[in-house]
Amino acid sequence: MRNSNEIAASGGSEGRTGGRSDGADAVNRTPASGLDLTPGEMRRLGYAVVDLLMDRYAGLREGPVWQGGRRGELEALLREPPPQEGRNADEVLERAVSQILPRAGRIDHPRFLAFVPSSPTWPSVLADFLTTGFNIFQGTWLESAGPSQVELVVLDWFREWLGLPDSGGGVLTSGGSAANLGAMLVAREVAGNPDSPVVYMSDQGHSSLERAARIVGVPAEAVRKLPTDRHFRLDARELERALQEDRAGGRSPMCVCASAGATNTGAVDPLKEIAGICGEHDVWFHVDGAYGGFAILTERGKDALRGIELADSVTLDPHKWLFQPYETGCLMVRDTSLLEAAFRILPEYLQDVDLGMEHVNFADRGLQLTRSFRALKIWMSIQILGLDAFGSAIDEAMDIAGEAERHIRASDELELLSPATLGVVCFRYRPAALDDARELETLNARIQDRIVESGFAMMSSTRLLGEYSLRLCILNYRTKWDDVRETLQRIEATGRDLTGGG
Repeated sequence: MRNSNEIAASGGSEGRTGGRSDGADAVNRTPASGLDLTPGEMRRLGYAVVDLLMDRYAGLREGPVWQGGRRGELEALLREPPPQEGRNADEVLERAVSQILPRAGRIDHPRFLAFVPSSPTWPSVLADFLTTGFNIFQGTWLESAGPSQVELVVLDWFREWLGLPDSGGGVLTSGGSAANLGAMLVAREVAGNPDSPVVYMSDQGHSSLERAARIVGVPAEAVRKLPTDRHFRLDARELERALQEDRAGGRSPMCVCASAGATNTGAVDPLKEIAGICGEHDVWFHVDGAYGGFAILTERGKDALRGIELADSVTLDPHKWLFQPYETGCLMVRDTSLLEAAFRILPEYLQDVDLGMEHVNFADRGLQLTRSFRALKIWMSIQILGLDAFGSAIDEAMDIAGEAERHIRASDELELLSPATLGVVCFRYRPAALDDARELETLNARIQDRIVESGFAMMSSTRLLGEYSLRLCILNYRTKWDDVRETLQRIEATGRDLTGGG
């Protein structure tokens, strides 16, 4: 990596699109205030940051997937009072990239296979840089007409992909948790703010759904976690029974939450069947597609998500399978007027921003008045790379997950616990001579620890029907079959080493 002095010596802008040199006058110009840098220094540092990011990307595959640190160690390294006078910018930048930023998971590493990873495209990273630099406030149309129009365009893309009607729309959020909360609030409003509300989800539903229900006033005991079938999908018969029982008991069914890609297994609930039940019982039908929703961009994804077009609301997370940076979530609704009815408040100090319903104030659609311009990264990355590239990357991830399942099934040492669904596959190491559940759990936890501590791959665990399970989530567009194959082989080799089997 070139250091900042080398960048300055080379002129900084040579060979860069849009770059220009302001010369010595710009470098030496006195800042307007103590919080300003000279234009030349701003440009030099900006180019240094781009070079640092490019060096990171170039070495991403070779570096460790995860590098943490204990609180005591990091306290000793970073705990200090704020400086009264500014320090050298190059030293501060160097400290950030050497002591702080590496102490985290490289979530876009090709072998980061834990949780639900994110691998943003370069155009989306640049868009975030632009948005921050332009300091966009996108709560109202008055203060962000162009950005608000772009968000409307992006949301219309999502609406069309999902198959929602022309009345549909939505809002970009910080993530799936905020989107699920927004959906829950709209469901409560549409239900008439009942005294005894009940929310339904499967035992595989995301924790943010339960949290959202609590926030909007649904007691914990009124969140029904219904059993799933052998494929970890919500049992529609159990849902029907629960709705009937609650109605008969004087309670008010408020919202049914289905999964379009459950975090544990990637399972997709029977969306079309659930939509029919919700229609019969006049209950809000919400689909949590934070993880799997963008599989709709592939043919097999459309087939798996059949029925999502019948939802009253859908949560999406572009920072997952649409390859955007954090924080980029989305709430889509079938009827945008219901979303705005739930959130719109116009105090006197915002009377100037009321330009009529044609001009959307996105503060009227969600929790935030102060909000960033999230749509630019989606818009720029699709404009530059093309939609086909996104669909191909999602298809490839599902292909690799299928290959992982076949490897597990063919292995004498691995046991499949849930087949590859969308990008997730669950399994465990199980030698033939070991049947004790507690010993199997201990063994698999030790295997996981060794793999993670080695820095070769990041993987996580879960529980399926009470059994400890290793879990791979394959979403990264950089991940190739060799990355997953070598991880599975290391799991097998580590298991043999720990059990004395090889």
